Amino acid sequence: MDQRLGQVELADGTAISYASVGAGRPLVYVMGWLSHLELSWQLPAERALYESLAQGARLVRYDRAGCGLSAAAEPGPSLASELEQLDAVAVTLDRPFDLMGTSMGAPVAVAYAAAHPDKVRRLVLYGGWARGEDLSPPPVRDHVLGLIESHWGLGSEVLTDIFAPDADRATRTGAARYQRACSTAATARTLLALSYDLDVTDLLGQVRAPTLVVHRTGDRAAPVAQAHVLAEGIDDAELVLLPGRSHLPYAGDRDELVRVVRRFLGLPLGRRGGLTPRQREVAALVSEGCTNREIATRLGIDARSAEGHVERIRLRLGFRSRAQIAAWFREVG
Repeated sequence: MDQRLGQVELADGTAISYASVGAGRPLVYVMGWLSHLELSWQLPAERALYESLAQGARLVRYDRAGCGLSAAAEPGPSLASELEQLDAVAVTLDRPFDLMGTSMGAPVAVAYAAAHPDKVRRLVLYGGWARGEDLSPPPVRDHVLGLIESHWGLGSEVLTDIFAPDADRATRTGAARYQRACSTAATARTLLALSYDLDVTDLLGQVRAPTLVVHRTGDRAAPVAQAHVLAEGIDDAELVLLPGRSHLPYAGDRDELVRVVRRFLGLPLGRRGGLTPRQREVAALVSEGCTNREIATRLGIDARSAEGHVERIRLRLGFRSRAQIAAWFREVG
């Protein structure tokens, strides 16, 4: 898949960049704390998440003001600004859409769905919360904010360990580097402070869209108790708890998360992993015990290309080893 980039303007002229991928009913995706539309598309694990969600749908993401490809806005981050940015992107769509908010994007999505019941068809909340001050005690929040402000490099590494403990070392290293490339330390601190300040508790009862709340039971960034608060506060919300500790949606068992979301949205589930024909060929050879050199010889490609195929398969399936790829292929065929 190829993503298409565009821009919208806020009332004050601030340019907000957005990206679309796939075709079909729109699914607007409100990103978590920091994002970069181009760099995230280059991270295999994160891209695999977006491509999986975009099968049979049009996935629309955007960089919030001050992040990635979007300009900074004045006077700075706030819930009102978040809603203005989301609505500016939503205006580009010509019909009601599904809305998915992850992490910090979840309370923003709640507030938007409550204010625009005519626009939101279905609502998905992943790794979210109703009241940010309940995420951790004040001393912990102050420590994290101070660390970001004083040492952005170390701060990004510490937060990555919290956000993605189930990810392999390469993915965690890439995620920490990615955070630093998304924004300045000052913007990162201000946005994280906003996430602690967000409180949509009083808005939960105003949400009218059918809602799915999905959360990993061991999430270290957003305690699972927050998922219960969201589900209990929104009428008839469906709550799905998944095993795992990773807060980042593309870390851990990404495919099960995608299946849960696609089922709720009424999209075909497909087969686990959504591998390309070439990747399935490579997975079949891995299941036969072939080395990268042997795979290269069998397929008429060089060894480096074979190695790249295996790595992308591993990341797409959320596995840690070739043995897991082999076992998975022998099971699903």
